[in-house]
Amino acid sequence: MNKRSKICKALFCLVFYLLMTGAVAVDGLAMEFSATIYPLGKLKPRDSSPKLKVGNKAPDFTLPAVAGGKVNLSKYAGKKNVVISFVPAAWTPVCSNQWPGYIAAKDIFDKYDATLLGITVDNIPSLYAWTKEMTEPGEKLWFSVLSDFYPHGAVASTYGVLRSEGISERALFVINKKGIITFIDIHDINQRPFLDELARALEAVSKP
Repeated sequence: MNKRSKICKALFCLVFYLLMTGAVAVDGLAMEFSATIYPLGKLKPRDSSPKLKVGNKAPDFTLPAVAGGKVNLSKYAGKKNVVISFVPAAWTPVCSNQWPGYIAAKDIFDKYDATLLGITVDNIPSLYAWTKEMTEPGEKLWFSVLSDFYPHGAVASTYGVLRSEGISERALFVINKKGIITFIDIHDINQRPFLDELARALEAVSKP
């Protein structure tokens, strides 16, 4: 390996570490469309009543996907571990940092045989435009983006993460191949969850 390759590898490792620990946000991925981001302001950190806990069977659902068609949670049973990422709304600052971070962290999900389902209460056209801005021209998101728009927030409500103002909490659920919830993080809505915590949860669920 030549000197230039070693430097590039070191820089990649540094950036990956910073993303994993949450020391930096993925602002570069959101900066290109920062002018279109709505300044949501600071919200009450949490505004919902828990309905599920670790060890519960994950409620099944079917939702329309930005990529077309519908996605059913139960189709992953026995095949993949699943991470559900609820985020409050498209075109808002923290959400526009969080999901691009998952684009960059695909290897983590692959390592632990997991797929990601991103869910918001926005409609499909809004999600289509928003996710297009997250990716490079010709590039596609590797994970499914689903609309919980109608009946409004029905899945978020079932999972106990629908807030009183009609948006969802910023929440993560890890579900194993048996359909059992193994990890829940109903996060401060104003902050991006750390990737390293999610990685540890996936590592735990993938152990025999």
